[in-house]
Amino acid sequence: MKTLREVLTDADTRHVAVGHFNISELGTLKGIFEAVQLPITNYQLPILIGVSEGEREFIGVRQVVALIKSIREQYDYPIFLNADHTHSLDKVKEAAEAGFDEILFDGSGLPSFEENIAQTKQAVAIVRAANPNAIIEGEIGFIGSGSEILKEKPELILSTPEEAVRFMNETGVDVLAPAVGNMHGLLAGMVAGTEHKRLNIERIAEIKKAIGGKFMTLHGGSGTADEDFVAAIKAGMTIVHVSSELRLAWRRGVEEGLKDPNEIAPYKLMGPAVEGVKAVVMDRLKLFNNL
Repeated sequence: MKTLREVLTDADTRHVAVGHFNISELGTLKGIFEAVQLPITNYQLPILIGVSEGEREFIGVRQVVALIKSIREQYDYPIFLNADHTHSLDKVKEAAEAGFDEILFDGSGLPSFEENIAQTKQAVAIVRAANPNAIIEGEIGFIGSGSEILKEKPELILSTPEEAVRFMNETGVDVLAPAVGNMHGLLAGMVAGTEHKRLNIERIAEIKKAIGGKFMTLHGGSGTADEDFVAAIKAGMTIVHVSSELRLAWRRGVEEGLKDPNEIAPYKLMGPAVEGVKAVVMDRLKLFNNL
């Protein structure tokens, strides 16, 4: 089986993207993995499972590593695990030692760009020492915080090619997460399907060229216009994150499952949520892989 680094290289070469889907409980993971097992193609589509600090605190750090590893080994499937949005160096070390395939140190909320560089550089050193095969990612710019329904759009700060080059050169990260019009969470219009996020495709291409074609991740992908997803991947995005759409599908599914007052078996109540997550993942994987 290919390593995650090999998977990302292959995706970049073929101008497709690896889908990154966040989980916080077993039902969402079940929906994701059922989606990738459907016969949409004879090519095994690699996926990344993301768990933020809060999500892995809920599931358990070593528990989620063991869970993903067991699926990968049992099914011989290219499923990988990312320690998403890690904000402290202690949590970076914890994830690296636990065996995560990728770790995102997110210093974008630090007081200055210089401090983001300094702490990200420390994070890289920690990961390299604890788990040399792990992929390390850093983030610049500002795309909001939290995967939730927002009342208003936050003030976003786009990344520049100059910042990207300096950040990559000084930190040594493998993957860059820039701010290019993407945004965490969903606005009410996005939930209703009447509004979509629009990306700065030109800026994506400029940054990709400036950093010498290195890997890039699109965070906050939920609610993005389909054509912008396609254009962003062609312009250089290697990984695309989807979380809020899954959470929304999960909630709607749970609400549907709870309509039967006589049903009390949790796994049966979760059925519609699993199906809702599966549908979102199927749709996104087809789009990200030109299927």
